[in-house]
Amino acid sequence: MGNIDESFFQETEHRPKQSTIEAENIPLIDLSPILTSVSLNSSSEITNLVAQIGDACQKWGFFQVINHGVPSTCREKIERASKEFFLLPTEEKRKVSRDEDNPLGFYDTEHTKNVRDWKEVFDFVVENPTLLPASHEPHDMELMELKNQWPNFPNNFRETCEEYAQGIEKLSYKLVELIALSLGLSSKRLNSYFKEQTSFMRLNYYPLCPIRDLALGVGRHKDSGALTVLAQDDVGGLEVKRKTDGEWIQVKPIPDAYIINVGDIIQVWSNDRYESVEHRVIASSMKERFSVPFFFNPSHYVMVEPLEELTNEESPAKYRAYNWGKFLTTRNLSNFKKLNVENVQIYHFRNGDL
Repeated sequence: MGNIDESFFQETEHRPKQSTIEAENIPLIDLSPILTSVSLNSSSEITNLVAQIGDACQKWGFFQVINHGVPSTCREKIERASKEFFLLPTEEKRKVSRDEDNPLGFYDTEHTKNVRDWKEVFDFVVENPTLLPASHEPHDMELMELKNQWPNFPNNFRETCEEYAQGIEKLSYKLVELIALSLGLSSKRLNSYFKEQTSFMRLNYYPLCPIRDLALGVGRHKDSGALTVLAQDDVGGLEVKRKTDGEWIQVKPIPDAYIINVGDIIQVWSNDRYESVEHRVIASSMKERFSVPFFFNPSHYVMVEPLEELTNEESPAKYRAYNWGKFLTTRNLSNFKKLNVENVQIYHFRNGDL
């Protein structure tokens, strides 16, 4: 990453602690009932699974899943392709660099909360092309097409990424259906929001960090989309802020498990029944780390607001509606460069009289 500069330095209160708490109690959920069921209609196994999902979303906002139906060979292939790509010479990776006009491809100067992250990334969308607003200005109706750009090396990189994305997309729909059931909704209640989805996949590479006491792989943040499905390697480093006491808890890697977290959109849809939780990634001075998150996001024209079925006179809507595409375009801009203003967050749309 070249010479170290102060843009990596976290504020003192946000720097990693020397000791970490490992979370043995982040829920681990067995999804095998959905593999054997034709539908998610009530059975004792599905009912129990839905209860576990709801409990995990309410208490943690995070959980891990096993027996999820994604072939392990598919995951092994993308992890191998990711390592091969990031170990290419920097000038080769920069042939597919992203910029302000196209936020897809390779990038090594991303900021989280205006502090630079100790990582490199490669992003691609699931639906190619993907439509998004051309600007964050509210009255600008122009749309732009986001198109994936693929490197020449490693071989079969595009095919590997697209195959993996298809498997994770299927899993994401199943998880959203289980979450809908846990909220007392019909299983397909949320599916239409993803008809022309803006979902994207990210390959993360965290190089060795000689200043791990000052920097973070990714600074503290909440995910702005609906759902995140993360594959992390055996190095670990993901930390979740525990809701009960605010402590940072390290998520222990479990072979072939996926880490799931609800994003801001599900928090708003659920009218705060479920909460999007802060998390971060600790950098390592001992071992490189690789991870692959999938961000499951609705179409650009979706107006995000509390679902009608989950609001009433006793529990009025806690958020005003906001346009997801405009929200995402604003966030993309702030990821690209350090801004002099606070990044847009869902609490900016909170109803003030509640």
